[in-house]
Amino acid sequence: MARRALIGRLFLGNRAFRNRTFASLRQHRNYRLWFGGQLVSLSGTWMQDTALPWLILERTNSSVQVGLLLFCRYLPFTLFALFAGAVADRVDNRRFLMFDQAAAMVVAAALACVALLDGPLVLIYVLAVLGGTAVVFESPNRQALAFQLVGRAELHNAVALNSSLQNAGRVVGPAIAGVVIAAFGVGACFALNAVSFLAVLAALWFMRVDEMVRLDRPEHPESSVRAIREGIAYAWRSPGVRVLVLTVAVVAVVGFNFRVLVPVLTGKTLEAGPHVLGILFTCFGLGALVGALVAASAERPRWRRLIGGLGGLGVAMLALALVPTVLTSAVLLGVIGVCFALWSATAQTILQLTAPDRMRGRMISLYTFLFGGLAPVGGLLSGWLAAVGGTRLAFLVAGVSAVAIAVYAAYRIRELQSFTTNAGAVEFADPPL
Repeated sequence: MARRALIGRLFLGNRAFRNRTFASLRQHRNYRLWFGGQLVSLSGTWMQDTALPWLILERTNSSVQVGLLLFCRYLPFTLFALFAGAVADRVDNRRFLMFDQAAAMVVAAALACVALLDGPLVLIYVLAVLGGTAVVFESPNRQALAFQLVGRAELHNAVALNSSLQNAGRVVGPAIAGVVIAAFGVGACFALNAVSFLAVLAALWFMRVDEMVRLDRPEHPESSVRAIREGIAYAWRSPGVRVLVLTVAVVAVVGFNFRVLVPVLTGKTLEAGPHVLGILFTCFGLGALVGALVAASAERPRWRRLIGGLGGLGVAMLALALVPTVLTSAVLLGVIGVCFALWSATAQTILQLTAPDRMRGRMISLYTFLFGGLAPVGGLLSGWLAAVGGTRLAFLVAGVSAVAIAVYAAYRIRELQSFTTNAGAVEFADPPL
């Protein structure tokens, strides 16, 4: 019976599962617009994210240079992530996203020109910094907008569906990128990404503002520095959030740098081409899409789901370090995708549900700062490990660290007898695991 129930969930055969999974899409027109626009735009974004490291690898044949690219891409997260959260808590999120996405479209068009005209390598790194800056300001505003589109009751579902959007993009984008790179070169991927931003801009334009949930924000918000300080203090006072913050930091630095490792795994360890690169990214995306849909079907986030996803992520990476063939890499990256989505969607939901309206952007920016802001260090570390001991050593270190932090989190959460949010929507106790 348990196996039949699981199969029913995976293939959406259960009506209650379908109703929970797609509740936000059924009930909110604005969210349907947003979902459709993001689905197109994120596919283009993942085409670009697949093409960028491949372009660097083609030109330099260096895993260290790929790590440097990721350093440039995520440096803005380190510099601006906490500030971006303070901005998101005081601006009109829909209007700000329209400006931000238009800027990202310009960056994609510039990358296309540099790639097609064989421009200097340094411009690629500069544009990676500018593109990362657009992303770091987009993230807290996008999450804050999700609350306004669906309200508190459907927030967990919307966060998980947003995660499924990211992962659907991981499926479609890399698959198309592999074909486009082989047929037309990497420049075409950047050009198609620039066009894809028109979909999300149209979605934002046609939203009905009067149907959006009003936020409880102060009329005269504090300064950015004070707002950042208040957000960090709030997170530190919450014992469960402190544990979550530590897991995100460890995963960001040593536990999950697949943008560096998958291209190197494909080009050097497996000695394959862009078609295999697209397949491997797609396998990860398919797994992550399944994980996100399972998370969306849940009535509330649970620590056991977060810790189970984190531990499974580590075990799968250890297996990938030991058996790096094309087939096993594809299968294990699918498993890694499932586990990553369960962990990530649950972590982001917890952070949003613990925060009052006036601080939601700052909580998301804290996650962005940890996961993205520490990625430059992680990217350089993964590139160095791959250069010293191959992808086997890099995945081995990543797997051990993820398993270790999952064990620690499980131990700490068992010590916390109860941890509830202001909405009473996160289940940490009764039982805690």
